[in-house]
This record gives sequence, structure tokens and C-alpha cells, in this order.
Amino acid sequence: MSFDPDALKAAVAAHGRVVRVVIADLKGSSPREVGAAMLVWDSGQSGTIGGGALEFEAAKAARGQRDGVRLSRHALGPELGQCCGGAVTLLSEVYDADAVAALKGEVIARPVAGAVEMPLAVRRMLGKARDRGERPGPALIDGWMVEPVVRPARQFWIWGAGHVGRAMVDVLAPLPDLAITWVDTGPERFPEHVPEGVTMLPAANPADLVRHAPVEAEHLIVTYSHALDLELCHRLLSHGFGFAGLIGSATKWARFRSRLRALGHRPEAIARITCPIGDPGLGKHPQQIAIGVAAQLLRPAAHAAETKERRA
Repeated sequence: MSFDPDALKAAVAAHGRVVRVVIADLKGSSPREVGAAMLVWDSGQSGTIGGGALEFEAAKAARGQRDGVRLSRHALGPELGQCCGGAVTLLSEVYDADAVAALKGEVIARPVAGAVEMPLAVRRMLGKARDRGERPGPALIDGWMVEPVVRPARQFWIWGAGHVGRAMVDVLAPLPDLAITWVDTGPERFPEHVPEGVTMLPAANPADLVRHAPVEAEHLIVTYSHALDLELCHRLLSHGFGFAGLIGSATKWARFRSRLRALGHRPEAIARITCPIGDPGLGKHPQQIAIGVAAQLLRPAAHAAETKERRA
């Protein structure tokens, strides 16, 4: 997880004083990982540190915190009756417009437990981030909290703003570390309210925008037009991509494979496009399709994260 100054700035602008509560450290099991955070104000909150009694009590305490920085340790079983069995250290910090404006750099490092002088370990970590581009993970180190500023790890391009495209945006937009670009033929194709952080790109010929996508981007093709779907597949195969998924049946994909071969694409390249997408067993309702697609896209990342954690 990462520090999101933009979300914090928006919350402060809308609500005034905001308390950011982040999991600074943990021992044993916990509902969320170090770096998971929520924003709390008098009449509401956003984000989550795992829900349940921990989040309820932390939000209540945050609403009573008028200023300063607070570190608190919570034994999830004995203190809160949760079954995780671990112990969590929470960092709660009060932010106003001035405090948000003072946040600088790609890594937010600040003293939170009395240690004013920056520890050597933190200086080395910041040096590696500056000189080598090595982003640190969130950590509480010798009284200092270190968090990288949020930087989307994955670029998603969703082609089509019909029912399925809208469902996919609704499902994917709240997820962390994703940057979503949403493309369709005109502004009237998009809903009135679009989730924060989603970039809309209306274009008379959407396929012309393929050249602007990063070559590592992941694409979901769900337009209203089979001709446009085919043109997008053709352009993506010529441009490069990290993942490309096409909505449709096995019959549609068989016809597309034949047409893409006729356009000069090799079978092994065409095979990189996934069609159908999602989990047909869930059903054909737009939200069912979106849930299946989200699971398909997130499963490799979740597996990689789980493998990394087991090796640590």
C-alpha cells in the first residue's frame, strides 16, 4: 500500500480536519497489511484498515483526536475479540490544508514517536529511492514512519462505456495501484458520474488512441461494435500490450482469429489475446462479467504477492 496525497487533499478540501489512520506495524495475522489506511472526519470516512472492531474503535478514536500524532498498539484477540490473533500498531495523524501542502517527495517520511533526528536506516532508504529508484515498502523504523507515495503499478485501458464497460469500471476503480483509462466514441457514451481517478477519453475513432497506450498496459475490449473490436485487436497486436481481453463467444473469437491472420498476424501473437474473458460460469449479467474479469486480472498479481510474502 502507498500514501495517497491527492485523496488526502481532496478529503481535507471537502471536510476540513481529517485524521489519517494507517497500519504502521503488525505482529502475527491481521485483517490488512502494513500501509493500509483510512481517512476519518466528523461525519464519515473512506478507505479501510480491515473493518470489524479494530476499524470501528480506531474511527471512533480518530473523531475524538483534535491534533497531533498518536501511535497505539492493539492486541486483536484479547482487546477487541477478533480472531486474527495478531497485534497491530496504528498511526493516527491529523491533517489540515497546511499539513497536506507540506507533504513533498515520492516517499513520505516523518517522525511519529519522539525521534526527531532521522535514523540512518531511513536516510539510506531515502537515498536508494532517490538515486536508484528503489521504492521502499511502508514501515515504522526507529520512531519514523516511511511510506511511498501512491504510483499506479498497472495501467488498465477499458474500451467501451456500455453496460459491461461501466460495470468493469465500477468494480476495478476502487482497487489500489490501478490507473484506468476509459475510451469510447463520444462524451455522451459515458455516465454522468465517473469514479475518481478514472480518465475518460472520448474519440471519434477510438482505435487511433492505441498508439498512446503504454506497451505494458492491460486492455479490456468491450465496445458495442464487432468491427471496432477487431480493429482494436489489430492495432494492439501491432503496438504491444501486457494483457488484452476481448468480450465475446468462442464463435466470435474463431472468426476474429481468422481475420487477424488475414491481416498478417502470426497465430502465436493472436493467442496472446484472451477471449472469452471472465468466468462464464458466473453468468452474463454485466456485474457478473465484471466480477469474473476482475478475478481473472487480479489472480496473477495476488499469486505473485503471496509468493513474495512466503519467501520473506
